[in-house]
Amino acid sequence: MSLAELENEVQKLPPAELAAFMRWFEEFASDQWDRQFERDAVAGKLDKLGRKADAVFEAGECTEL
Repeated sequence: MSLAELENEVQKLPPAELAAFMRWFEEFASDQWDRQFERDAVAGKLDKLGRKADAVFEAGECTEL
């Protein structure tokens, strides 16, 4: 199924099914983001950001939320 076909089918959903699909897709997208974040962390892609955050904290440059 192409993206255009999928979009067309989603547009045909009745309101209750569209709402259920939207909830499912939001959870799906969130899970995909979490998995990518975990892969990036394991691969060391976040190490530089972590070191920078530590340096900012140690320098006393953080502010409370």
